[in-house]
This record gives sequence, C-alpha cells and structure tokens, in this order.
Amino acid sequence: MSDRDAYVDKMKAKIDQWSADLNRLEAESKEAEAEMRIKYDEQIKELREQRNEAEERLRELQEASGDSWKRLREGMEAAWDDMTKAFRDAADRFR
Repeated sequence: MSDRDAYVDKMKAKIDQWSADLNRLEAESKEAEAEMRIKYDEQIKELREQRNEAEERLRELQEASGDSWKRLREGMEAAWDDMTKAFRDAADRFR
C-alpha cells in the first residue's frame, strides 16, 4: 500500500468517526431544551459543512497525481486541525 493510499484510508476513518460524533451530538440535541436545541442545531450544521468540505478535499486528494497530492495533503491536515478544534469547542459548549 502506498503512502497516499494509507493516508486516504486514515482520513476516511477520521471522517467516519467525525460523522458518528456528529450523530451523537444530534441525538443529544433532541433531548435538550428548545433554546439549547437551536444552539445545538446551528453548531451541528456548521460542523456538517466542515465535514463535507473535508470529504471534498479527500476526493481531490484521491484524484491528484504525483507530487500534487502532497500539497493537497498539507491542506487536508490544516482543514482537519480546524475541524477538530471546532468539534471540541462545540462539544465543550454543550456539556
């Protein structure tokens, strides 16, 4: 398996985990009070948009050729760091 294939598999697993975490947050929002539910839903929407962006970057990475995938990998890493921070911040706000 190439470095690229291993990286793509790793990022797919991270995105899958993030999707599961979003689903958990969504389930928690359904049990929250009305005002808090609105905040949950807004945050979940933002997190889903970021996740969708990560999926798009991953598709671009998969289709990239040669050395260009390494540049895209750097962008993916930066996006992932942003998403991880956003998710932690959201989770902390609702605890």
